Order: sequence, then structure tokens, then C-alpha cells
Amino acid sequence: MSDSPMPPIKRYTGVMDWLTTVDHKKIGLMYFWLVIFSALIGGAMAGAIRVQLAMPGATVEALQQAALTGTNAISLFSDANGMFGDRHLYNQMVTMHASVMIFFVLIPGFIAFANYLVPLMIGARDMAFPKLNAFGFWLLIPAAVLQLSSFFVVGGAAASGWTAYPPLSLKEASAGPGQDMWILGVHLAGVSSILAAINFIVTIVSLRAPGMGWMKLPLFAWATFFTSIIQLLATPVLAAAVTIILMDRNFGTTFTKASQGGDPVLYQHIFWFYSHPAVYIMILPGFGAISHVFAAFSHKKVFGYLGMVIAVGIISFIGFLVWAHHMFTVGMPTWLQAFFMYASLVIAVPTGIKIFSWLATMWGGTIRFTVAMKFACGFISMFVFGGFGGLFLALTPIDMSMHDSYFVVGHFHMAMVGGSVMLLFAMTYYWWPKMTGRMLSEKQGNWIFWLMLVGVFVAFMTMHLTGALGMARRVPVYFKDFLVLNHITTVGYALTFIAAVWFVVDLLRSYGRPKVTENDPWQVNDVQQSFEWATTCPPPVYNFETTPPIPVADQMSKH
Repeated sequence: MSDSPMPPIKRYTGVMDWLTTVDHKKIGLMYFWLVIFSALIGGAMAGAIRVQLAMPGATVEALQQAALTGTNAISLFSDANGMFGDRHLYNQMVTMHASVMIFFVLIPGFIAFANYLVPLMIGARDMAFPKLNAFGFWLLIPAAVLQLSSFFVVGGAAASGWTAYPPLSLKEASAGPGQDMWILGVHLAGVSSILAAINFIVTIVSLRAPGMGWMKLPLFAWATFFTSIIQLLATPVLAAAVTIILMDRNFGTTFTKASQGGDPVLYQHIFWFYSHPAVYIMILPGFGAISHVFAAFSHKKVFGYLGMVIAVGIISFIGFLVWAHHMFTVGMPTWLQAFFMYASLVIAVPTGIKIFSWLATMWGGTIRFTVAMKFACGFISMFVFGGFGGLFLALTPIDMSMHDSYFVVGHFHMAMVGGSVMLLFAMTYYWWPKMTGRMLSEKQGNWIFWLMLVGVFVAFMTMHLTGALGMARRVPVYFKDFLVLNHITTVGYALTFIAAVWFVVDLLRSYGRPKVTENDPWQVNDVQQSFEWATTCPPPVYNFETTPPIPVADQMSKH
């Protein structure tokens, strides 16, 4: 054995430092900027869809008239497709907008914050598996490239909707490789999600600071823990679902081909067993995070800490029991419809517990209406409206008439944009000083908040009305009766787009602002049950020089 000294560890700088880093904070920031880039792409796709629906060309009535008079309906329908020129491209845009926003914005958006904050909150120096953490992030890049580059292959991108229902997703309807590229992209994004889930679970279980027991765990860490369990259990089921489609398309199997003994409804059951819990993957971490915001700017401890933990756990469990309320129209037995209907209504109870807990946290507090607090309050109002739409759709008779209408689209977007996206805005304004050492503009943030709030309400509440009146989803043309409502929805989209671009500009400009010199610029550490405000802004590579002292944890747990 040689007595020569060990060679020094090679340290990279600049771009190579970011490309090779295993620091959870840098990985969290890379997740964040990937999410911002993906959101701009997905938002631009939404804009193309809204422009099409605002100026749809010829209406369905014109097509019917063409059929009655013997006019060449094919050429007329080509004109009716407006800016896209053909229906297939429109369907590609709808499919890829949803796919980008779900797999590369909402799910990794919360992973970005969890990556950066969870180790800090529990007093750890890094994630349990730093290299696995980096690997999980870098898997998202080829996943996104695979899906987005499919626009440029023969046959174009996937056009079967983000649900990829057969027979729309089979070779007979989508002959090019675009659908296969979409499936492989989903697989890579799913592996990334599973790796992140394993890492968060082990980190939270094993790396908490001494003295931080389970009932002293920050609510954001609790929510991340439950979300990771959902990801770990549900994501492999999605892999099974899309693999069935891949095999039916390329390897001669007939799992979903009814003409050859298969069952397309089987795919729907498997797909929704993942995709309904996935709704909570896209919002549960935000429930925990927003509790920190309400406590900080109400200057009070969170009301009903134990009830909040239990409520998040119950939602995580019940979320696996309600998947078939998306499938009331497939012909399932009445008793089974009743089970899924009542189970779907029950999930509103723990959700209501959280909302009342947040309101009680504010009650009697010394409230500071920072931009983060405004986004948190705006989230409650919009999520309640979106939730009520879900309660309507949980009722079998109503769902039968509203299924595949714009009411469903409005409900989903109200819950995801008015819910998840507003949560991400609030989290960014609250934790940006900790993550970068820079403050975002409160003055500009107020404008961004009001544009976003009004835009979301105008766009997606109008969609509820459009769907209730009978407009179907995923159609490039429609009856002229819906023209004004679609104009209004497009105006709402324009307001949200302006707010989003303004927000990104302020993010970039913040890097030129003076550095934050305090560990706790919001002065909130006395009401928070976490350690992130006990270190510098941004934290050093090692997070804490020493493990945060037990007396601090004990003191925080009393508030």
C-alpha cells in the first residue's frame, strides 16, 4: 500500500460545475429553470390553441350546410381549421400542451422546491443519495427532447390526447413514430419521478436533525413525504399502461384491440389508477408549502398541525380509490358507479379540513399582504371554485352529461392553474431570497398577481359555462353560439400569459439586485417549524456548519 498522499479532488467551475454537481440546491435550481423553460413552451402551445378557438374559421353549422347542399365539405373543413390547416396538427398541439405541462412543469415544479428546501428544513447537509438525485434530473432532458422533437418526424407528434386512449393511440390511427416517442418520453420522466420519490423518502426518514421527531417535521416535508409515496406506488402503473400501448403498436399484441379480443377499457382502468393520484402529486406538496406562507405572514403557528398531517395522509390514501370517476360513461355497473361517486365526494372532507385550517391560521393574526401571501389567498379562492367543479363531476348523472365537455377542461385547469400554478408562484416569492440571495420585486409582483388572478378566473370559469352549454373538448371548430365565450376565454389566457412572461423577466432581473444580507429576510423564523431560515441566503454548500441545535428545534416546536 502506497504512502503517497491522495490526489486532490478535482473541482469544476462555471458550466462544468453545474453539469457535474450533486449539490441538492443546484439541482433544485436546475429543476426550477427547466420548469420555467417548459412552462413557456407549454404556455405557447396553449396560446396557439386559444387563437384557433378564438378565430375558428368556418363553424360546424357551415359544414352541415355544405353536406346538405352538396358542397365539397373536405375543402371547406380544411378552411375551417383556421391557423393549423389540418385537424391532426391541432390534436398534436392539444396532446403535447397537456403532456408538457404535466410531466415537465407541474410534477417537476414541486420536485424543484423539495430538492432545494427539504434537506434545509430538516437540518440535513444534502439528500440521502446525491448522485441518484442528479441522475433523476438529467433524465428529464432526454424525456422532454423525445416528446418535443416528435413534431418533426413523419406523422407528427402524439395526437391521441394526453390520456393516449386506444384506439386513437394505436398504429391504425397514428402511424408515425410520434406516439412511440411520447411513450418513451413518459417512461424516462416516470423513472426520474420514481428516483426522486425514493430519495425524498429516505432523506426524510433518515437524515432529520436530532430532536426533530415526526411531529416536529415541517408541513412541506410531510407533504413531500406523502407525495413521494404516491409517486413510488403509482408511477410504475403508468409505465404498465403506456407499455401496453407500445406493445399493441409495435409487437403484435392485442391487449386493447376489441376486434381481436382485447379490451380498451382495461387501459383506461390502469391509466387512471395512476393519473388520478397524479393530480395529488401535482398539488399536495404545495398544500404543505402554503402552510408555511400562511404561518409566516399571519405571524401565527399553523392551526391544527396534526389535523393537517392526517388530512394530507387521508388524501394520499383515498386518491387511489377514486380513479374510475373518470370512466362513468364506459358502462360500468351501477353499484360500482355508486362506490366511486361516494368515494370521490368523501375526498372533499380532508380537503375542507386543510382550507379551514389555513383560514383559521389567518384568523386573528397580524397579516402582512406580501405578494407571496396574496398568491396564497388567491390560491384558496380559485382552488375552492375548481374543487366545486370536481364535486359536480363526481355525481354520476351530472358527469354523464358533462363528460368530455369543456366543463371538464375548465374544472381541471381551475384546479391545476388556479391551484398548483398559484402555489408555485407563492412558493417562489417566499423562498426566492433563500434560494438565490435576491429579492423579487413586490411592486411588480402585485401587478403579476392581479393579472394572473383575473386571467385565470376569466379563462377557466368561462370554460365551465361553455361546457355546461354543450361544447365538446378537443375540437378545432364549433357552433357559432360558443364564439363569444371562446373570445372571453382567450382574453383570460392573454392576461395569464402577460403575467407569466412578466414574472420570468422579474426572475432574471432579480439576479442584478443587491444580495440579501440576513438569514431571515421575512423575519418569520419564530413561527416556523423548520431550519431553512437558520442559515445564510443562499446557504453554503454544506448548508450548516454544525447540525442545528436541539434547543432551536424544541423552541420552534412550541410555536
